[in-house]
Order: sequence, then C-alpha cells, then structure tokens
Amino acid sequence: MNSSMIRVILGHVLKIEAAFLLLPCLIALIYREEEGYIYLCVAGGCALFGAFMSSIKKPKDTALYLKEGCVATALSWILLSLFGALPFCITKEIPSYVDSLFETISGFTTTGASILTDVEKLSYTSLFWRSFTHWIGGMGVLVFLLAVIPLSGGSNINLMRAESPGPSVGKLVPKIKSSARILYVIYFIMTTAEMGFLMLGGMNPFHAVTLSLGTAGTGGFGVLNSSIASYSPYCKWVITVFMILFGVNFNAFYFILIGKVKKFFEVEEVRWYLGIIAAAILLISINVYSIYGNVAATVQDTAFQVASIITTTGYSTADFNTWPMFSKVILVMLMFIGACAGSTGGGIKVSRIVIMLKTVKKELNNYSHPKSIKKIMFEKKALEHEVLRAINVYLITFIIIFTTSFTLISLENHDFTTTFTAVAATINNIGPGLEMVGPTGNFAFWGDFSKIILMLDMLAGRLELFPLLILFSPKVLKELLYDNLKLSVSNK
Repeated sequence: MNSSMIRVILGHVLKIEAAFLLLPCLIALIYREEEGYIYLCVAGGCALFGAFMSSIKKPKDTALYLKEGCVATALSWILLSLFGALPFCITKEIPSYVDSLFETISGFTTTGASILTDVEKLSYTSLFWRSFTHWIGGMGVLVFLLAVIPLSGGSNINLMRAESPGPSVGKLVPKIKSSARILYVIYFIMTTAEMGFLMLGGMNPFHAVTLSLGTAGTGGFGVLNSSIASYSPYCKWVITVFMILFGVNFNAFYFILIGKVKKFFEVEEVRWYLGIIAAAILLISINVYSIYGNVAATVQDTAFQVASIITTTGYSTADFNTWPMFSKVILVMLMFIGACAGSTGGGIKVSRIVIMLKTVKKELNNYSHPKSIKKIMFEKKALEHEVLRAINVYLITFIIIFTTSFTLISLENHDFTTTFTAVAATINNIGPGLEMVGPTGNFAFWGDFSKIILMLDMLAGRLELFPLLILFSPKVLKELLYDNLKLSVSNK
C-alpha cells in the first residue's frame, strides 16, 4: 500500500481544514465573540499537523489505486471530523467530546442529526462553523482538494470515485482537476444565488448565509430551534426549490453551463427524481389536507417536507410525526430512495432504485419469454454487468450494515419506530426520523455506544459504504500498521 501518498493527502486535507476554520474567525470578529481565538488556535494546530504529515516522507510512487483512494478518503473524513469537533468541545458549547464529534460528523456528512436541545444558545461563530461543515461535506473535501492542489500520478479519479455518490463516477471534462473545479463553480454559484434570493425576501443576512450553506450541502442544521417554521412563506419556497435543485445530479447542471439546456431534461435520472417528488407531494397533500384545511398551507408544508426528506436535507416546517401513517410511510420510503447520484444528497440514490426496478422487470420478462435477450437500458445506454453487480453488492451491504446497526442500538430498548428511523436517518444522511428522533426531537438521549454506531453509519452512508469498510478490514489495517512501523524504524 502507498502509505506515503495517503499521508500526503491527509496532510493536505488538514491544511485545507485549517483554511476553512479561518472563516468562523471572521464571523467572531464581526460579532465580537471570544470563541474566534479558539477557532484560530485549532486552525493553527491543523495547519501545523497537516504540514508535518505531508512532509514526513516524500512518496517515491505518486500513483493512487482504488484501495489507496478508499483508505485516503475514509481517513480524511475521520481526521476532518476529529479536528473539526475540537472548537465545540474547547469552547464548552458542547462539553462532551463524543457529542461534539457526533455533531461534527453529522455536519460533514450532511446528515443534520443533532444532539443539541437548544441550538440558539450557540455563539454566531459556532453556528456558522456548524452550517459550514455541511457546505464542505456536500461536494466533498477531496473534490475540493483535487480542484485546488496539483496531485500527480494520473489516477486521481480514484479519490473522486471513493468520495462521490452514485453507482458510477465519470469526468465532466478530460482532466480531473478541471472537472473538480467545474463542480465547485456550479456549487458556489447556486449557493450564492440562494443567499441572494433569501435576503431579497427580507431574511437576516446571517440566517440567509447559514441556511444556504445547509441547503447546498443538503445538511439541515438550522440556527433556530424551530428550524424553518418561523420564516416567511416566500423564504420557505426558496429553500424548497433550492433543496430540490441541490438534489439533482451536478453533471446535468453542466449541460446548462455549456448551453445545452434541452439535454438537462433528457437526463433519465432527473426525470424520475422530479416525478417521484411530484407524486409524493400529490399523495401526501391529499392525505394531510384535513389537518390544514387550506390548500396553500397544505401544499407548501408537504412540498417542503418531501423536498427535505428525498434530498436528505432534514429541515422542517412542520412536525410530520403528527401526520397520518400513510404520509409517514411515504416519507420513510423517500428516506431510502434519496436524491440523484452525483448530487450533494444522500440515500440509496434514484439511479440505483430505477436500475433495480428495471432489473426486476427484465427478470419477470425472462420468465414469460425465456429465450428473449434484452439489455437493461439507462440514460440511453446498455448497462454493463459490472454496474449491475456493483448495485446488487451495494444493496446487500447496505442491508447488512443497517440490520447490524439497528440490532446494536436496540440494546437501549427504545421503541421500534425511534430505533429504526434513527438508523435510517443516519445511514441515509437525512437527520430527523420519527417519534423521539423526529423533527421536534434530537439524538441527545442515546448513550455513547449508540452514538458511535450512528456516527459510523453517517460516515458509511456519505462515503457509499465501501471506503469505510475497506479501511476497517483486517488486511488493510495490518498493511497500514506495518507501513507506519517500518517508517518509524527507518526514521530512527
């Protein structure tokens, strides 16, 4: 294993985190908060440790194969979270380090599950950092790394493949660096546009910035205890529209960027995604109309919650715990479906669901017509066997991890719905579940053991399962330990 190259990447990641930590310091200056000194110290620590890691031993081989890409990605996200949690703990705004880490991992993985019972007690500095972790994690820190730092070796696609969501990852343009830059340009433009629209609606600039960061990363950390419920109908609609937009495959937005608007609407996954949203809004609106007795209020709250759940953002304007069972079942189904591949959203992904449905249809057809030979088509292309096999393996792995996590946290003996949706909300990077972890609840009541399981679920869900599983496989851990022992002996 190319451990030297992995260390270089981890060093760069920490230096990038140090740069990101300077932004909360700016917020501290604006609002004259002492917390800024702590963020500045943590930023300095990240920069120094990152510089040390990337200079221990210069790699002779700069190639990154898929295994190294997965290990580097998983370790990057863990290291990012370990350091990112320090400001919350040192400022004592979240005194327990386990709770600080839970909040930080929830932020970076864009989950939005919180242990805070009163978010409004946090300083402006910490509220900003909390929302900013969503924006960093939404597109991915390694995609940012590829965009700004020249990495040689020619196999950097493996970093993007390990971090980017979906059954397959491709380049927008021939060079990975250029593809990463294009993704971040689209990401930044859309985030800025949402900020502008929210401020046009009279929203406080700080709220507009933090909520836009949370929407862009499809994370869901708010700055008020009421989440989005207390904002104007205009602002709610703006956030609804942008949640849906950030759940779209960014490759589709590239068509708009190059002037091929028609091709955007020809993307099969986007059509399915928008169709599922429309159907869910219609069905739930009919089901909950009797609660509201008003068409406008019904459609607004329904559209918001459907958009929030399918894109795995997690904001809320209503307590959907009080909705009829039919509506709650649809929302739970949307939790698992998730957004499009290549978006900032979580879940299994629309493309995988569509391909699995087409696979079932093909198998049923084979029973009726055993001699027929039909290829499964998706996005006007015949799918290779490798893609279908990868989706099947992903689904099996997802079920195993989900079942194991559900069994382990059930030891706390909470009710079935709370336990089931706590795992569903974390592994699908959604945030709120139902009952005790619903939109008016939080995750503070779980014990440390369960929180650690749920943290691993958040990381596994954001990294599409396999990078984290590869990192913790005995063979890889043995290789990493051996390489590091060999390095320490050679340094002596």
